Amino acid sequence: MPDTPETEPQVTPEPAEPDPTQHPTTHAAHHAPGPHSRRRRTAFIGVLAAIWLAVAAPASVLIFLGSEREVSLASHDTVLTPTLSGYVLLRTGPVLPDLRLATGTPLGIDLQLGKTEASSTSELVKRYAYLASAPDGVEAKIRGELVDLAQESLLRGAVVGLLPVVVVLVLGRRRRGELRRAIPTRQGAVAGVVTVALVLGWWQPWWPDDGRVTDDRSWESVQDFLGDEVTLPSAVAAELDGVEIRGDVTTNQTQRLIESAIDTYDKSKAFYDAAAEDAADLPVRTPLEGEQVVLLVSDRHDNVGMDAVARAVGDAGGATAVMDAGDDTSTGSTWEAFSLDSLQAAFSDLPRFSVSGNHDNGTFVSTYLADLGWTVLDGQIIEGPAGSTLLGTADPRASGLGNWRDESGLSFSEVADRIADAACDSEERVTTLLVHDANMGDPALERGCVDLVLGGHTHVEEGPTAVLGENGELGYSFTTGTTGGAAYAIALGSKPRREAQMTLLTYRDGVPVGIQGVVLQTDGSWDVEDYVRLSGLDADVDTATEEAEAAAEAEGEDPNEGVATDTVPTSSGAATATPDSNDGPTESPSATR
Repeated sequence: MPDTPETEPQVTPEPAEPDPTQHPTTHAAHHAPGPHSRRRRTAFIGVLAAIWLAVAAPASVLIFLGSEREVSLASHDTVLTPTLSGYVLLRTGPVLPDLRLATGTPLGIDLQLGKTEASSTSELVKRYAYLASAPDGVEAKIRGELVDLAQESLLRGAVVGLLPVVVVLVLGRRRRGELRRAIPTRQGAVAGVVTVALVLGWWQPWWPDDGRVTDDRSWESVQDFLGDEVTLPSAVAAELDGVEIRGDVTTNQTQRLIESAIDTYDKSKAFYDAAAEDAADLPVRTPLEGEQVVLLVSDRHDNVGMDAVARAVGDAGGATAVMDAGDDTSTGSTWEAFSLDSLQAAFSDLPRFSVSGNHDNGTFVSTYLADLGWTVLDGQIIEGPAGSTLLGTADPRASGLGNWRDESGLSFSEVADRIADAACDSEERVTTLLVHDANMGDPALERGCVDLVLGGHTHVEEGPTAVLGENGELGYSFTTGTTGGAAYAIALGSKPRREAQMTLLTYRDGVPVGIQGVVLQTDGSWDVEDYVRLSGLDADVDTATEEAEAAAEAEGEDPNEGVATDTVPTSSGAATATPDSNDGPTESPSATR
């Protein structure tokens, strides 16, 4: 047999490793979308965005125009509704006529006044006149509510616009194609009719508006409404130009109420406008280099007319912050929100600190101001205005329109002791203690734990009074008069019922160094009180003040030009001291600056 050649076993060669440098996209090419696919995806996203915008935009507008907000406005529970009428429409109810004023834009506002605590129509009309003469707070409140409604409507409209986008994505490409092909069919037409019917059933535009009964009455100017028997003062006529009235003067009483309101408006606006204008030129002390000024107000008692005046005094004195010692209202009720709105409108651009007074019953005032951005003191030590260390708390007592007073929870003396404990336990010395009644700060002063106690409550200025504490530390107590010119619990009126006071507090390096009261008399005249130095609190600060005065004089300036400078007139306390005592105060063992 011939030999058969031996067959060698075949070995399958292993695949060679791919060369990453050769054709790097060869293996992944079939996974990458081509230009056509990317264009389709971009177009699809654009379609979804267009669908969202086409639904979200009209939905936001419809939601906005259909929304309403119940607010406290002009001492009423008021329903605010945005419209496209181009007017601010004030619906006062069945007794008084409605008012409207063109906004100058397509956007309008419907204000339906509801219940109020006013005891008579006459009282209510006068209150309208007072508020109209100082409208900044009301305007700011309405503007803020409209912005809130617009933001909420945009958010809700955006969510509504997402619904069809989600539906399109959930259906998928095949099902969307089937639906497109079904549109021109009978089933598509039936579906469209049913959809329109459902929308109309929800909208129900055929039902008449209840308010159209009164809409038949014509609008006319204030002068035409009152008739030829009443002549408006030229200043009032100019102010009311553009205001229209819809209603009927059916009785002499209604006409007299409106005439009285116009007279009150004229007197109130003229008095407070003149006072604010004169305040800008008051000869108050100009702060030296390194000093900061804080405005102190207290006991406004709803007198919104004084807010612009107080701001003008603060601006004249160079105030960079405001402190409020409480009693902004008469009872602390929700209908008095107009007073807090006015206060906010006057000082919204400044750092703001407050405590509640005994007339600010309950938590409404403190909560409302806190929501508006005020720092409401609650017994905690914080960094205050002008670099001060600030402590304060609300008055524990509760008062109303009468002369009654209750103590709720802790007593007055117990709160005073606790606030003194907080000041004395602080590692950093408290330079300012803000309370409603300065007597609450007596224990802290007697223990030598604070530099300056500020309060109001009595409606009469008292101090500053120097007190040498038991630890040798000097402090001062000061009570400012009523900023609202209040003789009673409510001060809303065409002018203050008594002298109205604002106080300018001067600080250097966080330490109080001076006080100056500014008083508006009931006849519209001004009294600028002496600037009172608060020396002896900090030797370094006193030295810096003297150096600043010397520097100003060296430059040919009189730091106290036109301003009388006084020292503390009285002394009292556990031990007495004068600010010029050669025996300087000893350093507090419990706190450092």
